[in-house]
Amino acid sequence: MAIIETAGVRLHVQRLGQADGRGGGRRGGGGGGETVVLLHGLLTDSLASYYFTVAPAFAAAGLDVVMYDQRGHGRSGRPASGYGLGRFTDDLGALLDLLEVPGRVHLVGNSFGGTVSFGYALRHPDRVASVSVVESEPATASWARKIAGLLDRVRHEMTVNESEALDWITAHRGRRTARLARSAGRLVRDTAIAEELTVCDPVTEDALRLLDRPVLAVYGADSDLCEQAPWLGSLLPRSRTVLVPGHEHSVLVEAPGRVRDEVLAWIAEHPATGGPGRRRPGEGRLAVAVPAEVNAP
Repeated sequence: MAIIETAGVRLHVQRLGQADGRGGGRRGGGGGGETVVLLHGLLTDSLASYYFTVAPAFAAAGLDVVMYDQRGHGRSGRPASGYGLGRFTDDLGALLDLLEVPGRVHLVGNSFGGTVSFGYALRHPDRVASVSVVESEPATASWARKIAGLLDRVRHEMTVNESEALDWITAHRGRRTARLARSAGRLVRDTAIAEELTVCDPVTEDALRLLDRPVLAVYGADSDLCEQAPWLGSLLPRSRTVLVPGHEHSVLVEAPGRVRDEVLAWIAEHPATGGPGRRRPGEGRLAVAVPAEVNAP
């Protein structure tokens, strides 16, 4: 565990693999001492969603695995303000600099973590080898409207109806989820995240067309977000979309083996040490993940 400070905010960082000597042999691709940075989702999420799912397997594959609690989340600092999307992408850049991570990195983002990954790749494509997003989308105008509505609802429920909301969550989702919801409510009530997060220049279709970094997009086939897969795939010049049947937004924690295999294969196909990007076989393809014993299309 490490604590780094950027722009006055302390970020909690965990590292597995090459840097801490816990890496192992290669398993299913990846490896070679390359670095993968894992970015978690918004409000109720933290680096734990990776630590207890795919991160150990990435380290065992020979990757240098970096994961951290984003500002306001987990064990990282929770300032009263400073929650514009640009601050989150700046945190990622500062993290790489402070950890002295050389060369290009592979970004893996779950939900909001994928939005941050898109933002960083658009601003710093020279630092990015590949992007893998799980149940995520770039910060378009549509994303901003949706997130603004979500934050407003959370603030209302956890201010006006907190007791009733937590009782319902406890009864239907369990005590752990209720604890996470209480923490999310404090984040939205006690900070400016609801006002600041979506105040940014929206990502345009033209910008996405210019993103010449390989992007893997994994969605639960029953998730609302999977409806955007054809649109996103039509814009990104080097992308592949995977739909995981029987899953919704929580595909990372519910199907970690499938996410692990897809991401490791993507990293292996797009090593950081490779030359300038070009379209590879399988890019621009929509795939449906199937059980492991059956060959995927």
